[in-house]
Order: sequence, then C-alpha cells, then structure tokens
Amino acid sequence: MAVSNVTTGPVSQLGTRLNQGANVYFNKINKLGGIAGTSINVIHLDDGYEPYKTYQNTLGFLKRNDIFAFFNFIGTPTTYAVINEISVSNIPFITPHTGAEFLRRPIISNVFNLRASYYEEVEQQINYLINARKITKIGLLVQADEFGRSVEKGYIQAMKKRGVKPVVTTRYRRNSQDISLALSILQKENVEAIAFVGTYEPLAELINLAFTYDYKPIFTTVSFISSKDLFSRIKQSSEVLVTEVVVDPKACTKEICQQFIYDMKQQGIIEVDRVQFEGYLNALLFVEVARQCSNQLTQACFMKKISKFQYDEKGLLISFRNNSHQGSSEVFLNFYLKP
Repeated sequence: MAVSNVTTGPVSQLGTRLNQGANVYFNKINKLGGIAGTSINVIHLDDGYEPYKTYQNTLGFLKRNDIFAFFNFIGTPTTYAVINEISVSNIPFITPHTGAEFLRRPIISNVFNLRASYYEEVEQQINYLINARKITKIGLLVQADEFGRSVEKGYIQAMKKRGVKPVVTTRYRRNSQDISLALSILQKENVEAIAFVGTYEPLAELINLAFTYDYKPIFTTVSFISSKDLFSRIKQSSEVLVTEVVVDPKACTKEICQQFIYDMKQQGIIEVDRVQFEGYLNALLFVEVARQCSNQLTQACFMKKISKFQYDEKGLLISFRNNSHQGSSEVFLNFYLKP
C-alpha cells in the first residue's frame, strides 16, 4: 500500500490523524494473521499538501514493482497532479481524501472513492442557507488552486438551481493565511454568508478577524476542513457550518463506532475524531474487499470485487456499482454556535 499525503506543514494534523486511524485497523488485521496469511505493509511519504511533491512521490512509487494499491492520498490539487499517471497505471487508487468531481465523473476504472462528493456537501450547505435560513446574499472565498475551482463549481451549480448567484467571489493562496483583503471585499459587499474553500487555519483567521470588524456572517465549509482543529481555534462569537462525510464517533451508538473507539483504545489512543474514523473506515474497506480475493489476491481481482462491493454490517453501509465508484453519499451537518 503506497500513501502520499500531508504530515508536515499547516495541515499536517489531517494526514497524521487519517493515517493513524487506518494504521490502527491494519495493525489489528495483521495481528490476526493479515489477509490469507499476508501482512498489510504501508509505505508512506509526506507531500506537505504540495502537488509537485505528490507528483514526485507517485513517480517514485510507480518505479517500484511491489505496490498493490495507492491509498489515502489527501487533497484535490495533489490528486489532480497525479491523476493522469494513476489512471494509466492499472494500480487501484482507493479512498482519496477529497470529494473532487474529477475523481468521480467520468468514472476512472481504477479509482474508487468512499466519501461523499463535494457537490453533495455544498448542495446540503446551500439548501440550509437558502431554504432554512432564507439567506441569498452569499459570497465565496476559495483557495486559488484546483481544490478551490472544483468546489466553487459545486457552489455555483447548487445556487443556480435555486435562482441565486454568488454576490462576490474572492481567493487566497494555498498554505497561507492571506485572507484580510478578501475579507474586506466580502464585508464591503455585506454578504450574509461566506462559503469558504480551504484549510482550517485561514478559515479560523477569517472568522476571528471578521469579529474584530463587528462583521458576523454565517460561515460554511466542506469536510476537508478538520472541524476539530477549526472549532478549537475560534475565539469569538460565531456561527459556522461544516459538512462532514462521517458521523462523529463519540456521539454515535452504532456498533462500528464502538468498535472503532475500542480498537483505538487498544492501541493507546484515547482521544478520537472524525478524521481518524474516516481513515479507519478506509482501511476496513480495503481489507473487506481484499478478503474476497484471498485465494488469489491480484489487482485485477480487487478492482473487479470493489466495483460491485456491498457492505451492510455494524451500522455501516457501503455500496459500489459499475456506474458509481463512490461507496457512500452520507453528509452530516456539523454546527458551531457561540453567542
């Protein structure tokens, strides 16, 4: 299993915790004998959430002859940088941590997503803002890269369905907190809601800075934001909506949630969150599909089995079809409300 994702830099917590959850599940399986007696070996390289590093890491993996699958890559700009090489490699590319549409439509034969798409997430956000809150003055602040462009298209599409256009669209640089100019533009336009596309540090800076200007719009963002890290950095009175693609394991009574918490504790990890849980579920998906090929575990068998994979156990539902390489469409609304 080859992993290129971020474990250093401004969003290092995301990769660290995603890997942590996956490794807990893989360690558990290896202790039980692995898959048909074969242990799961994960090779990880850090890319710092920089596309050129992801590209270099991936080329290095492709030169090897022992990579069974690419797993848990993180980010839209990073996966976009390598998708051409991945798509012609015939190596399974599974559970990327991004809801980007180019990984879903048109279907790429060796790419398999577990999480809901960003289009599905922003549909829920815009539905809440317009239908539940009667807000139509919506501004966009997006990361200036493929991630920003991808999610921006989703916002515009969801708003167009409801006869609304963004009041203004502003941008900021990836891996920076350069958002003060964008904020001044959004405030000047007096938008009532800011749909943000990026990472948790600049969003936290945006929210806190807006308060100092006595400006209190509703902030919304997609699940690439680590809500745990974001919420802990908000210092002021704010209203924030983060759409999530996995349930909060600490507030969940399903058997799969309890199993996750138990397995994490068994390996010495007490504090758990959604990112770790997603990594754990990603690893579970790989193992359950691979077991269906345990007599002859080949890449061809794996891709054949996952393309029709159905799982409905312990409160977890995963469903792949020939015309959909996405296993789940669940979206949860996670609110931060501080008067």
